Amino acid sequence: MIKNKKVVVVLPAYNAAPTLEKTYNEIPFDIVDEVVLVDDVSKDDTVEVATRIGIKHIIRHPQNRGYGGNQKSCYNKALELNADIVIMLHPDYQYTPLLIVSMANIIANDLYPVVFGSRILGKGALKGGMPMYKYIFNRCLTLSQNILINQKLSEYHTGYRAFSRQVLETVNYEANNDDFVFDNEMISQIFMAGFEIAEITCPTKYFPEASSINFSRSMKYGLGVLNVSFKHFFFKLGLNKSPIYKTKK
Repeated sequence: MIKNKKVVVVLPAYNAAPTLEKTYNEIPFDIVDEVVLVDDVSKDDTVEVATRIGIKHIIRHPQNRGYGGNQKSCYNKALELNADIVIMLHPDYQYTPLLIVSMANIIANDLYPVVFGSRILGKGALKGGMPMYKYIFNRCLTLSQNILINQKLSEYHTGYRAFSRQVLETVNYEANNDDFVFDNEMISQIFMAGFEIAEITCPTKYFPEASSINFSRSMKYGLGVLNVSFKHFFFKLGLNKSPIYKTKK
């Protein structure tokens, strides 16, 4: 715990067996109370590795629900465990678990209700091996999103995110897409609900075992991201009535 607030780390997993144990071993358990792993029908022995290393809360989807669907299960379980702070960490070891302490402290001290680990702040992305086309794609999308959403994030596409319980109990993430665009729908919801997002510099690693989407999926993702940003823009103008902006409270 931090400041008497329960910290739960959630791991959305798909074929994470080669990197799961290394990721888990670096989680700072002096502040983390629980770990939840949601397996989205992996084709390897992710669940067996999770069981062996001692993860107590393991959810197995009976059929593949996608990255967004996986996160929905993660957050629902974390709230069920009475988490005050929920940190999503990819079990592919692309993001260092060592930043959990910093991210949790920002929320625990009521500085910000949401914290992102940004690969773009500083020079960590290219230094860590991010392909140049992905870096350019990331920068162009982020610029477009900042203009349409009227914010100044350095990156909208990080998978390293921490939320206060209040945020997860407010935004209607269950209404979001089950694919990768879920992340950007959630950002849009967070800003629309009046919450602020802090960012901290996060080193990243690209290697064969790290999860990544191919070029065609990246293009589909990019179009989906722009669609979300335009929905946000038009909703603010009163020209769009998307149900994702209806809060749970």
